[in-house]
Amino acid sequence: MIIKPTLWSIPQPTEADFTKLEEKETALYARIEQIAANHRNAKFASSLAVEDMLITDVIAKIQADISVFTLETGRLNQETLALIDKVKTNYPNLNFQLYFPDAQKAAEYEQQKGKFAFYESIELRRECCFIRKIEPLNRALQDADAWLTGQRREQSVTRTELALHEQDTSRGIDKYNPIFDWSELEVWAYILKHQIPYNELYKQGFPSIGCEPCTRPVKAGEDIRAGRWWWENKDSKECGLHK
Repeated sequence: MIIKPTLWSIPQPTEADFTKLEEKETALYARIEQIAANHRNAKFASSLAVEDMLITDVIAKIQADISVFTLETGRLNQETLALIDKVKTNYPNLNFQLYFPDAQKAAEYEQQKGKFAFYESIELRRECCFIRKIEPLNRALQDADAWLTGQRREQSVTRTELALHEQDTSRGIDKYNPIFDWSELEVWAYILKHQIPYNELYKQGFPSIGCEPCTRPVKAGEDIRAGRWWWENKDSKECGLHK
């Protein structure tokens, strides 16, 4: 008899958690309003994770002058693609755009190295990430003077020193992490309290979601990013977007 492992599940906030959230919400609204006020063309890079759905909701709710974009890598789960449609429906007044990889470069990678070559080495995986994520990100940010992310300190060992405000020296623009100090429980409390749409994969044990071949469910008690590039060392689990 094969016993299936217990998978990660969505945290269930208590009433006390919802009450404590109010102060955090107020501070977040102020942060995002200030960012919008300080920049002529701030952009939010949304991966459609719950963190990003939270920030998208706040941007729409307070009508902040911040555009939102998603990198449609061409390898996303159907559940993630379905969420894109929900964002457009739920926030009709949001300036929301999709950026795609260069089709020729993506095809050349697959033809020359293989459709799943990224499993073979960190170098090949990062090359795939560059084509499908970083180059489109560069295009998305070419006219921006600041960008926002949904990163949190609690997410991984590579993000423990995360700050609210950073300098993106490679692009010469400001970078903000508005929920850098939020916990996983606080994020889910906001999502559930305000009934924000989220990716159906969370209900299937996926606490962190990227491209379909590079993401899998994690067991209860595991690091929430254990399912991202699971074949690599935990210290290398970044695609390069935030370097």
